[in-house]
Amino acid sequence: MARIIRPASLVSRRGLLTGAMALALAPSPLRAAGDDEDGGKGLLTKEQGLTLTARPIPAFDAAKPDMTTFGALEFRGGVSLYSDFEHFGGLSGLVIEPNGSGLLAITDVGCWLSADITYEGKRPTGLANAWMGPLRDAEGAPLRDKKQQDAESITLLEGTLGKGQVLVGFERHHRIMRYDVTERRLSGPAKGEITPPPDVRRMPKNQGFEAVGVLKAGPHKGSVIAFAERYTRGSGYHTGWLWVGGEPQKLQLKDIDGFDITDTTGLENGDLLVLERRFRWTEGVQMRLRRLKGPDIVPGARLTGDILLQVNGDFQIDNMEGVAVHRDGAGDQVVTLISDDNFNHLLQRTLLLQFTLSDAQGTRRT
Repeated sequence: MARIIRPASLVSRRGLLTGAMALALAPSPLRAAGDDEDGGKGLLTKEQGLTLTARPIPAFDAAKPDMTTFGALEFRGGVSLYSDFEHFGGLSGLVIEPNGSGLLAITDVGCWLSADITYEGKRPTGLANAWMGPLRDAEGAPLRDKKQQDAESITLLEGTLGKGQVLVGFERHHRIMRYDVTERRLSGPAKGEITPPPDVRRMPKNQGFEAVGVLKAGPHKGSVIAFAERYTRGSGYHTGWLWVGGEPQKLQLKDIDGFDITDTTGLENGDLLVLERRFRWTEGVQMRLRRLKGPDIVPGARLTGDILLQVNGDFQIDNMEGVAVHRDGAGDQVVTLISDDNFNHLLQRTLLLQFTLSDAQGTRRT
């Protein structure tokens, strides 16, 4: 059974500031600094290496450091990542190598990050050989304004991170673009933008294609699936789309307790993981992970799924926006989560967390 935790007071875990000071001094943790501009940073125009410092997170529940099992998930370990490189931060989507050796992530200010993941046993200890570069337009120029730059999701469409294609979902200018990837680095967009659904014109500018994935098994194997961050129109259901025969077909996911959708990834049996987040100034941040059954994922479906994990800021979470899955050397299914610090380095963190996902089901909510 998933452990449901009651809301915690703002910034109670880290004690950096009182709630009142945070309200007075900080922008919303879910709104990037320079939300309509570039946060005052210069434009990243070429690939650059960077050094990342990692601080270990030995326990997911700091109050119970010996506790490792949380519903269907077992905590393997995590790190909090830091860098003096001005473009590091805002990580909003994630792809992991099939063996867990490295990652490719995108940021919501138009950049990508690639790195090796280092381990001690099965515990992640940091990132090495890190590089960042700009997302580019069809002419090869870096994306230059927030409307074009706001990448929120990435998924592997075909091939590998060594040589293949990924899909990148953007909001503000809502679109899903193909990008060629070579040695974990993105070049310019490939031909063949994904056909947008008619709803794209009605989605709020800052709540677009937050979650993009690919089904890995079942009758719709290889089909692209996407969810808007929040597009309910009073229905009680989030809006999603499944591309069948290249055309978007609508489906829905039940809106439970006002959480927003932040990412999704396909499992090898055809199931889908959906990452969600809720933030209120009076409650702090919460995170939820749901699992949708593959046979249920069809055009026109109204889905609910199983809750694998739901926790609040008493646990080692932040603004969790990326999820990916791989198999380790022992054959265990590993879930990796990453957070978007909104370039708010004083109050937020870039976290990389890993869990083993068992075959047990989570608790069903209807």
